[in-house]
Amino acid sequence: MKQKIIEGLRLDYEQALDLVNTTPKEELYALANGLRKHFHQNRISTCMIMNAKSGACTEDCKWCSQSKFYETEVSVHRLVDVDAVHAHARIAHDNGVHNFALVTSGKRLKPREVDQLAEMVVQVKADKPRMEYCSSLGLLPKEELQKLWDAGVRRYHCNLETAPSYFPEVCTTHTTEEKIATIKAAQEVGMKICSGGIIGMGETMAQRIELAVTLQQLRVDSIPVNLLMPIAGTPMAKMTLLSDEEILTTFAMFCITNPTAEIRFAAGRARIKNILAKALQCGVSASMVGDMLTTANTKVIDDFALFEQMGYDYATRH
Repeated sequence: MKQKIIEGLRLDYEQALDLVNTTPKEELYALANGLRKHFHQNRISTCMIMNAKSGACTEDCKWCSQSKFYETEVSVHRLVDVDAVHAHARIAHDNGVHNFALVTSGKRLKPREVDQLAEMVVQVKADKPRMEYCSSLGLLPKEELQKLWDAGVRRYHCNLETAPSYFPEVCTTHTTEEKIATIKAAQEVGMKICSGGIIGMGETMAQRIELAVTLQQLRVDSIPVNLLMPIAGTPMAKMTLLSDEEILTTFAMFCITNPTAEIRFAAGRARIKNILAKALQCGVSASMVGDMLTTANTKVIDDFALFEQMGYDYATRH
C-alpha cells in the first residue's frame, strides 16, 4: 500500500473506510509514518495565529465560544490595529515560526475591514519578509481574496470543520458548499489552502474519513486537526474526549488519504500530552504553536522541545 500511494494512488472513501476497519492500528500508524517520512522527510512546519477580531459572531457553530447565540466568557473586540499585529508577528518571528495567520470572527469580514487588514499585512510583511502570511477571514468572495493576495497573503484558511454529511448537525447558518466555494476562489487567485476540522463533536470515524477524502478532492495544502475543546456555555460543553486510539487513528487516516498535505497539530494538544510523541509518528508533519483563538494551548518552548526530542528538523525556523 505504501508504495502504491507514493506512486500516486489516492484512496477513495470506500477504500479508506475498508483500510481503517480491517488493518491493525499499529500497521496503520506505521503506514502513515512511512508516508510522512517520504513526502515530508523529518521537517515540521509551524504556524502561529492571532485573534484579530473576536466574538459577536452571527453564526451558530455549536462548538464556538465566539457565537452570539451562546453565553460564554469570550472577550469581544473589533479589528486590531497595525501596532498589535506588528507585536504579535514579532513574537512569531522571534520564535522561529514560519507561518503567521490573522484570524477574525464572523461569517465574513466586511470589505472595508479586508482593506484595513490587507494594508496591515503590507506593513508587517515589509518588516518581517521571511514569514509566510496567512489569513482566516470567513467566506470571502474572490475579489476580496484577490486584495489579500495582492497584499502578500499566500495562504488562506477555511476549515470544513466536519464531514459534509454531519455539518448541518453542528451549524445551520452557513453550509459546507459555501466553504468549498471560498476555498476554490482562494485557489483561483493563487493561494495555498489550509483546511481541516474538529474531531470529537459526535461524528463517527466514517465521517472523519469522509472529511479527509473531501479535503483530498479539494487538493488542500495543509490540514489542521483540532480536538474539540468543550467550552462552558456552548452546546458542546459536556462532550467527552475521544480515546487515544481514535485520535491517533484519525491523524493516521488524514495522512494516508492526503499524503502530500501537511497534517497539522492544532487545538486541543494540551489535553493529550501523554500521546503527543506518538501522534508525531502517526503522520503529523506540521503544528500550530502558541495559544489558539480563545483557548490556551501548549507553550511554544514546550512544542519545540518535543520536536527536538523526536528528532524533527526545524526547516522553517529563521
